[in-house]
Amino acid sequence: MALMVAVAACSSSGSAGTTGAAPSGINALPEVVSNPPAPKPEPISVSELPLPPVTTNTASGGCTVAVNPHGTGCIGQSVGLQSGGYLPDGHAVSAMVSFAGAPAAPDPASVYAGPQIIIVRTDGTTFPGGDAWKCVTCGVPAANQAGRNEALDYPQPFNDGKRILAGTNVIDCGSFKLADTGCAPGRVHVYPVRFNNTADGSGKGGSIRELRLNPDNVHLGFNSFTFSGGAIGQFGYLGRLTFNPNPTTGTPLAARYDLTSVTRLFDTATDKQTVYVDPAHPGQLTINRNAISVGELRGFSKDGKEVTYIGYPDESSNIDVFAADLTTGKVRRLTSNPEYTDPIDLSPDGDWTVAMDTRGSDRQEFLAGMRGIPPITDLVTPGAVSSVRNNGTRRFFQPILIDRYGDRGTYQGQQINAAGDGSPGAVNDPNWNGEADPRWSPDGTAVVYWQALATPPACGGANPLTCETSTEPGGRTARLMIATFTSRKPAPAPTVAPISDTVPWGTPYVPGSPIPTRPFPPTGSYTLAGAKTGTAAVTITENAAKTAIDTIAVRYTNYSDDGLRTLNGTEKVTAAAPSLTVSKLDWYSDLTQTGITPSTKKTSPDGFHLTIDLLTNDFQATGTMTTTINGHAYHQPQNST
Repeated sequence: MALMVAVAACSSSGSAGTTGAAPSGINALPEVVSNPPAPKPEPISVSELPLPPVTTNTASGGCTVAVNPHGTGCIGQSVGLQSGGYLPDGHAVSAMVSFAGAPAAPDPASVYAGPQIIIVRTDGTTFPGGDAWKCVTCGVPAANQAGRNEALDYPQPFNDGKRILAGTNVIDCGSFKLADTGCAPGRVHVYPVRFNNTADGSGKGGSIRELRLNPDNVHLGFNSFTFSGGAIGQFGYLGRLTFNPNPTTGTPLAARYDLTSVTRLFDTATDKQTVYVDPAHPGQLTINRNAISVGELRGFSKDGKEVTYIGYPDESSNIDVFAADLTTGKVRRLTSNPEYTDPIDLSPDGDWTVAMDTRGSDRQEFLAGMRGIPPITDLVTPGAVSSVRNNGTRRFFQPILIDRYGDRGTYQGQQINAAGDGSPGAVNDPNWNGEADPRWSPDGTAVVYWQALATPPACGGANPLTCETSTEPGGRTARLMIATFTSRKPAPAPTVAPISDTVPWGTPYVPGSPIPTRPFPPTGSYTLAGAKTGTAAVTITENAAKTAIDTIAVRYTNYSDDGLRTLNGTEKVTAAAPSLTVSKLDWYSDLTQTGITPSTKKTSPDGFHLTIDLLTNDFQATGTMTTTINGHAYHQPQNST
């Protein structure tokens, strides 16, 4: 789950899977002259990978030999699935599932219970015993997992084929590869990962989330929440995984991996922020398009040299993914479509991105459809704006293939699973939504991703979104998919050298030191000059405690950054945080844009008032916001129930 903190931070509709014309509803940016022509659509074959058999009786003993004659466990209809990455040989992928219906001990099958890590064959072969999957963590002795952490999310294999990062644990089969018959439960160890947050090394360590393994297998990227000023925040970090066989401080006092040489991927300097006051001209705002703003770390390039992250918007209300070189700090924008992008993976050769994106759903267009608005109100809105992407547990992601140069002109990527009739269970069934972290094969010819079927209460009943009955085996509501790029030739996986511990643009982390706050422009009246023409008059008001911005008001007068679109009108947003995870916005917009894409963004006379929990994505709004592009109106989604 991604979270873009406000202060801290389906195919393209109309032409699914094509690149020759702008999809209907997409307000494309002008072509960048220096970019090569957009790639043509390529052939893609999508199929489903096998999972353990499903039992509808999840009580003890419900997984009978009639359901699984091999006695190797069952899953329930809810599956508990989360796919991971490829093992280095390219013939299997990691995944998390939740086993159900196991018999009681001492039955040997009793070990197939609860959340576990499995590896799944992608080449049509089976493991000894006849299953296309193998459980790695089932039956691991308690002595081999002392101090382990409960969560097993985002299972990411190491390049040695012997270890998997899962949650805040490293699963290790010693000298054996995970897929080998010699990798039996008694040889598997589960070691916790600890992030020290005290000066003397005491305590259980800091809470970390959304871990991503660097391809060098030495470094780890992760995120950690902050709680200050009555609001939730977050920073991204990079650290070295250091095995500690006999720790003497901190808990657990068991063999573990410690995060050492940690860098917070943030610089507190005012001029390193995206929006700041020009120190030479105190009445002027500056927008630094090259600023590195890691709202949430999402992964790395396959050479390990770039970090990918959800960044501060480049255009107002448009949540995108960026990449920054860990040494030089050079930033590139990987996506720019107005819809929301979050989970991504970069190809082994670095030339392609596969992104889970809401494009085609029109979920975000009412907020972000008008292009080229400078990201000023985004000083207070990103947390709420990014949370609109889901309807509770229902996501609107579909996997999109985008070349290195990103969305541009009429090119808005290619939907990977576009081929299909959209019927229940089809690969492009809109009720089957993409989930986190698609992953490239080591040879660059395939991508594995997973989907979940919308289920109540995120659909059906009073909810405006309908439900459908699963067509999957046993009625399960999650599935593991593989997309093969049939015209591509396999290429050797890159050899990755260890990256440096030092990130020059970050800040070395000192355990126990105060957590910084993100600078923001203080109360005052400012002017932002358009790069081509016009100005924006900006008024900023802080809250009473001066811990955050309370209100931003902007008046645009013939404002243009590209010379192709001219913006006039007003926008005002007041933000509040009724609780740590809830964001409340009172938004008033009356914007008109002329030029290559005539557009308006208008709220009802009483304004648009949104209250949304950043963790549950329960959309509740009064009033309206409507963005109209070339005569096509985009409206907000209906309230969740």
